[in-house]
Amino acid sequence: VQLQASGGGLVQPGGSLTLSCAPSGSHYRVRSMAWYRQAPGKQRELVALIDDRTNTEYVRSVKGRFAISRDNAKNTVYLRMNSLQPEDTAVYSCNTMTGSLPWGQGTLVTVSS
Repeated sequence: VQLQASGGGLVQPGGSLTLSCAPSGSHYRVRSMAWYRQAPGKQRELVALIDDRTNTEYVRSVKGRFAISRDNAKNTVYLRMNSLQPEDTAVYSCNTMTGSLPWGQGTLVTVSS
């Protein structure tokens, strides 16, 4: 299964973006999923997760600004990001909550004026 993340781009501080993630080339059904990010020179970190009952959790640095959601009909997981700051700049990827699937390329989010 290949997880494809999209929706990244260049945004000014205070701006918003919505990322999408869906599997391609397989019948994999997204359920308990997570968004991760990796900033230049840093380790990958989990920023948001959603379980099969749509309970969500967030890393402290994005709580109140980011929202993870899932559309079962579209088999897609989303990450709505508001009030973006330069420190949110990273490559964002999705995976299971344990990172058990092959990592895709992710989508680059750059927050800069």
